[in-house]
Amino acid sequence: MSNEKQAASGPDYKPTVFLPRTDFPMRAGLPTQEPKHLARWAEMGLYTKLRDAGKGREKFILHDGPPYANGHLHIGHALNKILKDVIVRSQQMMGKDAHYVPGWDCHGLPIEWKIEEEYRKKGKDKDAVPVVEFRRQCRDFAARWLDVQREEFKRLGIEGDWDRPYTTMAYPAEARIVRELHKFVMNGGLYRGAKPVMWSVVEKTALAEAEIEYHDHTSTTIWVRFPVVKTACAALQGAGVVIWTTTPWTMPGNRGVAYGADIDYVVIEVTEVADGGRVKVGDRIAAADVLVADLCAKAGIAAHSVVAQCKGTDFAGTILHHPWHGQGYDFDVPMMAGDFVTVDQGTGFVHMAPSHGEDDYYLCVANGIAVPDTVADDGTYLPHVPLFAGQHVYKVAANVVAALEAAGALMASGSLVHSYPHSWRSKAPLIYRTTPQWFISMDTNDLRAKALKAIDDTRWVPSQGRNRIHSMVESRPDWCVSRQRAWGVPVAVFYHKATGEVLRDQAVCDRIFAAFEVDGADAWYLRPASEFLGDAYNADDYVQVFDILDVWFDSGSTHSFVLEDGPWGLHAPASLYLEGSDQHRGWFHSSLLESCGTRGRAPYEAVLTHGFTLDEQGRKMSKSLGNVVAPQDVVNEYGADILRLWVVSTDYTNDQRIGKEILKQTADMYRRLRNTLRFLLGALDGYDAEREAVAVADMPELERWVLHRLSQLDRLVRQCCHDFDFHSLFAELHTFCAVDLSAFYFDIRKDTLYCAHPDDTDRKATRVVMAALYDCLVKWMAPFICFTTEEAWLSRSPAADSVHLELFPTIPANWTDDALARKWQTIADVRRVVTGALEKARAEKKIGASLQASPRLYAPQSVLEVIAGPDMADICITSGLALVAEDVPEGAFTLSDVASVGVVVDLAEGEKCQRCWKILPDVGTHTHEGVCGRCDDAVTRMGGLA
Repeated sequence: MSNEKQAASGPDYKPTVFLPRTDFPMRAGLPTQEPKHLARWAEMGLYTKLRDAGKGREKFILHDGPPYANGHLHIGHALNKILKDVIVRSQQMMGKDAHYVPGWDCHGLPIEWKIEEEYRKKGKDKDAVPVVEFRRQCRDFAARWLDVQREEFKRLGIEGDWDRPYTTMAYPAEARIVRELHKFVMNGGLYRGAKPVMWSVVEKTALAEAEIEYHDHTSTTIWVRFPVVKTACAALQGAGVVIWTTTPWTMPGNRGVAYGADIDYVVIEVTEVADGGRVKVGDRIAAADVLVADLCAKAGIAAHSVVAQCKGTDFAGTILHHPWHGQGYDFDVPMMAGDFVTVDQGTGFVHMAPSHGEDDYYLCVANGIAVPDTVADDGTYLPHVPLFAGQHVYKVAANVVAALEAAGALMASGSLVHSYPHSWRSKAPLIYRTTPQWFISMDTNDLRAKALKAIDDTRWVPSQGRNRIHSMVESRPDWCVSRQRAWGVPVAVFYHKATGEVLRDQAVCDRIFAAFEVDGADAWYLRPASEFLGDAYNADDYVQVFDILDVWFDSGSTHSFVLEDGPWGLHAPASLYLEGSDQHRGWFHSSLLESCGTRGRAPYEAVLTHGFTLDEQGRKMSKSLGNVVAPQDVVNEYGADILRLWVVSTDYTNDQRIGKEILKQTADMYRRLRNTLRFLLGALDGYDAEREAVAVADMPELERWVLHRLSQLDRLVRQCCHDFDFHSLFAELHTFCAVDLSAFYFDIRKDTLYCAHPDDTDRKATRVVMAALYDCLVKWMAPFICFTTEEAWLSRSPAADSVHLELFPTIPANWTDDALARKWQTIADVRRVVTGALEKARAEKKIGASLQASPRLYAPQSVLEVIAGPDMADICITSGLALVAEDVPEGAFTLSDVASVGVVVDLAEGEKCQRCWKILPDVGTHTHEGVCGRCDDAVTRMGGLA
């Protein structure tokens, strides 16, 4: 009788086969299911339960860098917060008490700018609104967006103390920020000075380095001649010194010219002028020797002779006249030695505008030159500036060129595209502007030295982060902490009107702090100065400062009121700070300086940085390109677990890419992981751990090999969690599920699971191992795909609290077996040869299913001895397999990387077992019709067929 007829007319063995059963669905439906888990976690108070579970354990504190409360989350926010969540969850499951207190940055220009925009639309004047009312509107704006962002973060599965976040605008926070400032007041680190700072003429305020980005900008370049009026260098008599600059708008602020003391200069005399040249035959000009040729080409000097050669030192004491001398610029322009002067480009002379450049400022001040006030906060020249009063620095270049040409001072002009600082908010180019500001000294109290030591004492991940921030701190100027705005914590200090001295009195500081605790920073505007000064000082003698603190000082102070004094029970320093790599000059930097200036150490033990998120082509995301990937859209289409999986599957220490194709690939990887969990849940249907227990020593080798792999993975999981290397961990877990399990272990053991008797040791051992696999995988993957693992956990244990309250499994020492692993590597290699041969036979239509085959495997005796023990037919999923200790015959299938092993595929002999589908000679010779001996025994022990 044929197998088909037997199947049609014989007994139905299906009820005796243990097919997997689970209510864990193949299709995830994450967008629908995830909110249900969020609601359940909120109802059960998961974060509180985590804190209760963690009591007494070592604390792990990831201090949250505050995002800005002014709009919907973008994909960079999602990457950052998911990565933080994965770290906190993994540290908790490794046995620590891992707190996560989310926070928000609420002060500053972006919010203020939005309120001003609303005013402009309504035709309202901001300055006509009481400052406290304006600040209230800023506070309301921040609070509204904070609530929006909080819900968007929670939707990503971020677990934290969402009911008690920290905000920089909370009254206790504002009070603590001003107390941190007062520490610098009392130790002498805070001072008032007039220095050039990066200034936004659009936003009318100084900007911090972290608020600046660089873009290409086209500048007008000019070569300008300054006539020599007094010099000890005979060759310079009657000559002109030529400067080159890319900022024509700074010419009204010129007060000097710098030279390099060791640079070789020449004085040339013009002997021939090209068409269009702005010089005359006989003119004498000084410039750096190596730059004369370029100058002549630019200025139309067709021929010249060298009158004299000299060193920069020869110019000492030389006095020039401003090009507009006689037009309101009737002052001497001295020449000074500057160690910053180079001969990379230009002329070897640099014009000095102390109001608009750092080098300019310091050199002029050192030489007793007064710093003029030329440009107002909106970028217009002040009324007293000759020729250009009221004009805007952005638009004045053409007029400057024309005025220089009219004066006979312009030798050449052109344009240059170069990297130039811009405001990261308004995108407008910035200027250097010398204004009175408040600074924290990098050298008073050895702040720079303390910060550099703290950098060396900190763990940086990746390690190159250390060098980056070290070089920044090593060369940075004093920290400008004042802004000319209204929304934020004020620089709440007084200085004496007559002496300019900052008032340093702890009692005054304490009164300010107490008032801020009650009314927040608004107290500075609501209460009279006399209340803060007390009876010891006359308010008429002091200036109350209303500048606003740099928001980076706000966020740099968060460690003080979150880690040290907050209600969350945290500790300082934090275990970890984690933000994008741009924060080496932002939050990492300001936090370092603030903490080192007040505590002498960094506020963190380790710092982890991630890159930026680009589109699939590696381009920056922008609305104009139409390549923005919004996390909300990803969550709505795929679910948050797909976004979380994308985060851990990327090497986030570098820039990452995301887009439709990448998300599809991520969804495919997710399905493999989900199917792994689903298979295990189905295989464990009805599992009784006590009844089915099998000692490791009594297990088949294959099961012991799987346990060994789990012991290897356990070490990897813990090391990667310590290293924050989730990219490598995910890759290994995914490969384990796809290759070691789905394509190997599960494939091999399906027959045992489905067809062996429940009391057979092999089947019980398989179920024991699958229970271990499930327990390890569902917990190891819980920090990654928090919703899916919770669904799987509750599917198996409906009455359980949450997988996220569990710890990573403790792996017994006897699971490790390196010798067995080496043996099974050989078995796996041999199996690849067999499966390759089966695939070839299937392609040639020689067989259909692998169970139709009974191959002959040719290998040296040494190989056969290694693979002895396991049934290789079961391992290769064939009905039989002969081991032949002979040379590989011609025509046998081989693989180049598995030496001396070949396979010839023969058809299996016998009939097809109607229960396990193996083709065996003994089928039909047993009590039960149409089955093999193993299946006959199993059915008999189960009481036969119903």
